[in-house]
Amino acid sequence: MDSFRSYVENIAEVSNADWELFSAGLKKRIFKKNKPVHLFGQVENYISFIEQGIVRLFIPKEDPDKEITFGFSFDAEFISAYDSFLTRTPSLYQLETLTDTTIWSISYEHLQEVYKHTKIGNLIGRLSSERLFLIKSKREQSLLNETAKERYLNLFKERPKLIQQIPLKYIASYIGVTPQALSRIRKQIS
Repeated sequence: MDSFRSYVENIAEVSNADWELFSAGLKKRIFKKNKPVHLFGQVENYISFIEQGIVRLFIPKEDPDKEITFGFSFDAEFISAYDSFLTRTPSLYQLETLTDTTIWSISYEHLQEVYKHTKIGNLIGRLSSERLFLIKSKREQSLLNETAKERYLNLFKERPKLIQQIPLKYIASYIGVTPQALSRIRKQIS
């Protein structure tokens, strides 16, 4: 929880009273590698902060080779099936760990209480929603404006550990190509 408080305090000063109310609703959740954090078809009840680990966002398919990976989140980032969290409707995608992962989660209900009674709640709510929006916007722009090779190179430049820790089939799906096309891109680069 200290890393989460440090993250917030790097952005704004937080009173002890606000932190106490906010942190009273935080729940530490630990997941082993390749375990679901949130399941397709369920309502998302949490916004979470990743203390340690990697989480993949994807659309599950009957054939696991056809799953569509559309996001990754890492240490010191927020994660949620955020549209489901906001609308209180079932999610059309799933969140799964790619490494052993520790997260701090706040429930929808507790967050509403924090919004009503503290300044920190609005700050954290805004920060998490801004971050999730920016990731989504950047990905959409990348898919519309860049070639697959450019998307791969940018991903490699921005997140070098991603390439080392995430299976290539997920990276291929994320940049919108088949694993075979990703192999060709990697051969062209090296």
